[in-house]
Amino acid sequence: MADIEVDITLLPEDVREKLAELDLELSEGDITRKGYEKKKTRLLTPYMKQQPPGQGPSAPSPSTAAQRKAQRRLTREDNRYHSEIRTEAVMQALAMHNKRVPVMPLPSKRTSVNYHGQQRRERHGDSSSDDDDSVFDEEHSRGFQRGGNSRDSGASSSSYSDAGASPHHQAQERPRSQQFGNFIIPGNTARHALADVMQNSRHSHHISQPPDVTNNAKSLRQADRVGRYNQSSVRITTTGNVTGVEDDGPRHGKVSAKIQQLLNTLKRPKRRPLKEYFMDEDEHTLEMPTADPNAPKPEGNELTPVPGEQLVFPLPQIPSGLPHNLEAALQRYGSSSFKANAVTVLDQHGKPSYNLTYGKLLSRTQKIAFNLLHKVGHKEGMSIKLGDRVALVYPNNDPISFICAFYGCVMAGVVPVPVEVPLTKRVSDRHDAGGAGVGFLLGSLSVCWALTSEACFKGLPKSSSGEVITFKGWPKLNWFVTENLSKPTKDWQPPSKGEDVPAYIEYTINKDGSTVGVTVTRNTMFCHCRTLTVGCNYSEGEVMVCVLDFKRDVGLWHGILCSVFNGMHVIFIPYSLMKVDPASWMKMVTKYKACVAVVKSRDMHWGLLAQKDHKDISFTSLRMLLVADGANPWSLTSCDSFLSAFQAKGLKADAICPCASSSEALTVSVRRPGRTSSSATGRGILSMQGLSFGVVRVDSENSLTSLTLQDCGQVMPGAVMVVIRLEGAPYLCKTDEVGELCVCSGYTGAAYWGLQGLSTATFQVQPLHSDGRLAADKMYVRTGLIGFLGPGGLVFVCGSKEGLMQIATRRHNTDDIIATVLAVEPMKFIYRGRIAVFSISVLKDERIVIIAEQRPDCTEEESFQWMSRVLQAVDSIHQVGVYCLALVPPNYLPKTPLGGIHLYETKKKFLEGSLHPANVLMCPHTCVTNLPKPREFHPGMQVINDLKSLIDRGDVTPSAVHVGNIVQGARMAWAQGRDLGIGEEDGDASRKHQFLTEILRWRSQSTPDHIMFTMLNARMQPHLTVTCSQLHKRAERIGCLLMEKGGLNTGDHVALIYPPGIELIAAFYGCLYVGCVPVTIRPPHPQNVGSTLPTVRMIVEVSKSVAILTSTFVIKLLKSKEAGAIVESKTWPKLLDTDDLPKRKLAAVYRAPTPEMICYLDFSVSTTGMLAGVKMSHAAATALCRAQKLQCELYPSRDVALCLDPYCGLGLVLWCLSSVYSGHHSILIPPSEVETNPAVWLSSVSVYKVRDTFCSYGVMELCTRGLGTSTSALKAKGVNLVCVRACCVIAEERPRIQLTTSFTKLFASLGLSPRAVSTSFGCRVNVGIGLQGASCPEPTTVYVDLRALRNDRVTLVEKGSPHSLCLMESGKLLPGVKVVIANPETKGQCADSHLGEIWVSSPHSATGYFTIYGDDSLHQDHFDSRLATGDTQTSYARTGFLGFIRRTELTQSDGERHDAIFVVGGLDETIVLRGMRYHPIDVETSVLRAHRKICECAVFTWTNLLVVVVELDGNENEALDLVPLVTNAVLEEHYLIVGVVVVVDPGVIPINSRGEKQRMHLRDGFLADQLDPIYVAYNM
Repeated sequence: MADIEVDITLLPEDVREKLAELDLELSEGDITRKGYEKKKTRLLTPYMKQQPPGQGPSAPSPSTAAQRKAQRRLTREDNRYHSEIRTEAVMQALAMHNKRVPVMPLPSKRTSVNYHGQQRRERHGDSSSDDDDSVFDEEHSRGFQRGGNSRDSGASSSSYSDAGASPHHQAQERPRSQQFGNFIIPGNTARHALADVMQNSRHSHHISQPPDVTNNAKSLRQADRVGRYNQSSVRITTTGNVTGVEDDGPRHGKVSAKIQQLLNTLKRPKRRPLKEYFMDEDEHTLEMPTADPNAPKPEGNELTPVPGEQLVFPLPQIPSGLPHNLEAALQRYGSSSFKANAVTVLDQHGKPSYNLTYGKLLSRTQKIAFNLLHKVGHKEGMSIKLGDRVALVYPNNDPISFICAFYGCVMAGVVPVPVEVPLTKRVSDRHDAGGAGVGFLLGSLSVCWALTSEACFKGLPKSSSGEVITFKGWPKLNWFVTENLSKPTKDWQPPSKGEDVPAYIEYTINKDGSTVGVTVTRNTMFCHCRTLTVGCNYSEGEVMVCVLDFKRDVGLWHGILCSVFNGMHVIFIPYSLMKVDPASWMKMVTKYKACVAVVKSRDMHWGLLAQKDHKDISFTSLRMLLVADGANPWSLTSCDSFLSAFQAKGLKADAICPCASSSEALTVSVRRPGRTSSSATGRGILSMQGLSFGVVRVDSENSLTSLTLQDCGQVMPGAVMVVIRLEGAPYLCKTDEVGELCVCSGYTGAAYWGLQGLSTATFQVQPLHSDGRLAADKMYVRTGLIGFLGPGGLVFVCGSKEGLMQIATRRHNTDDIIATVLAVEPMKFIYRGRIAVFSISVLKDERIVIIAEQRPDCTEEESFQWMSRVLQAVDSIHQVGVYCLALVPPNYLPKTPLGGIHLYETKKKFLEGSLHPANVLMCPHTCVTNLPKPREFHPGMQVINDLKSLIDRGDVTPSAVHVGNIVQGARMAWAQGRDLGIGEEDGDASRKHQFLTEILRWRSQSTPDHIMFTMLNARMQPHLTVTCSQLHKRAERIGCLLMEKGGLNTGDHVALIYPPGIELIAAFYGCLYVGCVPVTIRPPHPQNVGSTLPTVRMIVEVSKSVAILTSTFVIKLLKSKEAGAIVESKTWPKLLDTDDLPKRKLAAVYRAPTPEMICYLDFSVSTTGMLAGVKMSHAAATALCRAQKLQCELYPSRDVALCLDPYCGLGLVLWCLSSVYSGHHSILIPPSEVETNPAVWLSSVSVYKVRDTFCSYGVMELCTRGLGTSTSALKAKGVNLVCVRACCVIAEERPRIQLTTSFTKLFASLGLSPRAVSTSFGCRVNVGIGLQGASCPEPTTVYVDLRALRNDRVTLVEKGSPHSLCLMESGKLLPGVKVVIANPETKGQCADSHLGEIWVSSPHSATGYFTIYGDDSLHQDHFDSRLATGDTQTSYARTGFLGFIRRTELTQSDGERHDAIFVVGGLDETIVLRGMRYHPIDVETSVLRAHRKICECAVFTWTNLLVVVVELDGNENEALDLVPLVTNAVLEEHYLIVGVVVVVDPGVIPINSRGEKQRMHLRDGFLADQLDPIYVAYNM
């Protein structure tokens, strides 16, 4: 719109008020600049004057421009912590520090996270005006949602489509790095440049696009995870095993360079040297901080209580004497001086528009008192009685209404509770922090009525019925407006009141953030007024200017109580006016020739900056400038600067009077005005290092670590003060020792309302001598202030208990830290008054956290450089490390009602992860020095123990020494399944057949019409059924195809590429019928060929397959243009289509000369990215089927439901082999159908009344998530799971007990028995070790100590014990299986209290790896290992999994006690840090619990750094919330320091077909910078 010109002075009053409110909202950051301009334009449009065309906007006058700039500056720069001395010291320290500190790596942030800030900078880059107060566009940032990566349990496999690759998807998808490539992000190299580096660094034998062997084409979790990054998945070693890039190989690129940079910063460890040897019994204890032998110690004598001067009243100045209470004072001045002004309030223009005389004050007070007792609530039956508590809710610009209501309550004997007006119009609860705490206090005080003014009442939000709403956390209140009230009756007299009853309750906040109410009795209130009158030399008729909050603390005591007690005239300056005209209070001192001004050091500093107003100021009349926050050590600078600036204007040095105050002890001390004696004031330059050890030591003025303190005056008249120790019993301090100041006086607070225990500890303290004797019989009150008493009763305060941080053996004050932070050139980067410092407890010690509000025009690199300089400055000045330094966007920190930072709410938001910082720097490596001592191994001891362990097992006691580990076991760790003897298996049936082909032929002849397989679709309809005869004939025709079209020979390997189904089974037996070796492979996904096809190609090559059996659809896919771009179609082996089979019958079924010949190859990808193929002989295959048949009681009459992948392991055996061997009916449900309809599996189980069902964890998770709210609907449809006796999860990992428990609880309402759900265990060397049968004892669970587990020991603990881990046994051992637990390094047998590798001896173990080079070097170690101790003759296969065995109280079917096997984790996946063994799943469980927005996580190590990758299920601005919480959780629960935290989108962590995380692929993707992370934090 056109430019507008408006004369503000001509506007109506209501419009001017609205403009002032808008200005206040903008200055407080409650509205964006854009919103401010829009609302202002809307207000001014009716009054605007259009400019003549062609004339540009007129520039503001120099005075206006200066005023605007000053106002912008003043609203943000709270310089109460500013000190030129400190700035100089910090600069000097930084200069020294920079010479020796390596550069720290800059965090990586995704382009889209920075996008708005950069756009803003580009848009405003040419602007000449420097708007310091422009705030971050909150609405814009909130609306910035992240794109479609959320998991949806109902998603179909079409979610594989790589939308990011298509230009048509750019509108909907979140911004990707390549789309915003023009924006330069500090620390982020251009993606194409990085790609060039990575291309050059690849080894020559790597294929151009490494295949992805992790993706599950039919699993939902994989649907989210395909195509995320180019995974270096397949790894080939000399043994033919396929692996990835080796850990020790050279690395290039951004991420690894940053990690190296991070390692460089850690080369100067802060940790104290560790003792040489590790004590086993103390390993779980943290190192306790040891006292510094060079620390200064107090040397003075024990302090004696210091009394103040005698309470003598200056009678000559008040001839009639002081009133005997406050009502008498009000009566006196309201009668004798009724025309004298009591209160004046400035309006928004700085004019003294509102006045209240003592006569009016008296009459209004009487009206309110009368109405409270006789009118309020009588009709509703809720009348107010003597002693009831009422809330006083008045805005900060209306002290007149407040003072009337306050004295009305006092006169009526009702107890007023002054509170802030609840802010409800604000966008967020950041602006009304602590409101719920005040509400809780009102509830505990039984407050039912709230008094307020008419204007305030109109502004409160109302419900539709017109009643004021109930605010969050507040009790339901009745509201009473204290204006326009009826006069009291002529004969009415205020009721008589006792002196020890509560007069008012002042709310305060404890160190833990809880809101409490301090009770002040009538006697106390009167005594306080008398004491302040003497201490401040008040007299009738004096004028006082008050800038403080009149509802509590110093503003209440002086501005409301003492002023009326002495008949003074108080001029109140509203806080909102101070932000617009900071010199207003000085103008009022000049205008009214005020004798007293009550201010904070902030107001003095703001007054200094308003230089244009200085010429008219005169302080000649001012005898007392009361500095309310004089106890803050950094108020000294403001006092000195103010004195030097205004001494020429008549300000006297002895007029500046700092005071110390406390909510509990009220006024602690005040420097007397007009003092004469030499001891009336003092200051000292103290060593901050000495203060951190709790002693007073003088330091030199030019020291980097000195703190200059000024006194806060002397002990108050009639009071006695002592200093007691900060911790433990209240022993008196020595004269040079810092402690907590305590006051004994008649004017201190009485108690915390309703908190007797806390009150006794605070308000009834009896100091003790060092020998334990009572030092005084009087009760003292703790002030919460930390300091010491100087000569002549001078009080020095160097901090508060609220801001005290105990770090190791030293104490630091938050104010000191803030002062140091502000000295690091903060003006360009952060807002001065918007810094929060607090400590959090991590690992049994306090850690310093600094949060600051960042300016919107500050770049990533600038803010990071500033943060690193802050760390150096705090380290140099305070010799303490900062644990976390965070910068939040402007206006993000929670506010108090007067605009300051609400520290407790900030801390709460930080700990719960809802602060949303823009930058985070964690420094756990420098701060955390109390980690447990690392575990050390001593080779000498190992040799001795090896010799001992050679003793034969029969000759040793159960608690024996074995292979370098002292273990106290009940028995040796071994177990075995029942004997695999001849049972009652069909009489002469399958037992006599050694080959599966013979069994299938026999069944096709004996039971040709028996249905063996039924394939179901998502609608639970039988898609295909196959009888024994049909399967045999189909297999024969496929055999003919292989011989005729394929021209294959016996022993050739054939790849079977089919989706899960019956065709795969027929092809499998077709191969066996002609002597070929089948290799089952998952087909490439049609919608994600690029990621899934290379895996297929690699398995075909590694398995040496000479032909591919598949369907027409898959052949078309392999020959498609898209597939041809990855693998040339001509390079595939022969493609044989089983949709077109010859009708000829096979001449003869092949029979292998010996059962030890290869039956099939089983290829699978391990969690570490290893692609390993194992050879399964005919003997092993039939032995495994037989063991399964015995364990699960599988007979032809049984129905078994299978819902798992049929390509490897036990899944392949159950899908293709078991039914043929046992003759039972298998109901086949592909997992992809469960994605479409999560209920299909369980509904089928119910319909077919299945007794045994097998599934994968992926299917179980789909059902748990997809049917969480549908169990009642399923029940209504008749789904009943009572028939299920065994629901077994097929897996090669530690049982996921949390998932199985959730599944069991969820479907218990459908009749599922808890004992039915169990897990199995298999691995590469033996695919079927443990499996739960229907008649087996129910699964056993135990709780073990995680700390012992890290040291390879098994210690059973009770449920709920700290550091306990719940483990579930991995099925029952199959018949014929024997397992032992062996030490993986020395191969000695372990006792059952030791964690070791699970070794297995079984007739169905694999016969060896199928390697590409025919190298069998691993064969003997993995498949033919022998124990060094114990049973040294038996040949065992090594599973590569760690576990243990425990004998239970359960009885097996053979009458023996049951030995349960517990799998803890894969040996090659374990992380060894600090000499201890960690399992990734345990660390990941802790990380998942750290924040509700973490939906998945994975951990791995790189160059001894622990890297944690977390998936964020939320907005990108929440990413940085996770960094400190993840670091804290891992430190607390595992004593490990996280080196790097990577925050990514949901679905980035790769997962294989069995639902196992592929951590090594993730690591490769991270190091190759292919994850597109939202944020990468490098912890220092």
